[in-house]
Amino acid sequence: MQYLEMKKGRVEIIPMIDIMLFLLIFFIMITVHMIPSQGLPTRLPGSSSAQEITKPKVILTLHADGSLEFKDKSISLRDLETQLRHGDPSATQVTIAADKGADIQALVKVMDACRNAGVTAIGLAAKPVS
Repeated sequence: MQYLEMKKGRVEIIPMIDIMLFLLIFFIMITVHMIPSQGLPTRLPGSSSAQEITKPKVILTLHADGSLEFKDKSISLRDLETQLRHGDPSATQVTIAADKGADIQALVKVMDACRNAGVTAIGLAAKPVS
């Protein structure tokens, strides 16, 4: 009688680690490219005294045609006041990113709507000019 010697199978872990690392890097790179940039779709005016501020709680975008955006949706001034009143308006910091072609009167109306809602901290977004 002859007995066959059976070898135990081995799981090679080093190639498996290499593959897992490659997959991890691949998915990280794909995820980074899938996240959209959060830039403002307006041409901001330039300012020589522009300063970096902490991340504002509310960003309003005023377009050149006078339309207003809040949280990526068009909004009227009346609806804006209602939205701003829901939280604590005195603690809310609003930054208005107005297109440099926007009408000054439209900007003043947006600022008035913020003031009517009780907001006391209103800033204007600008890009720094060297």
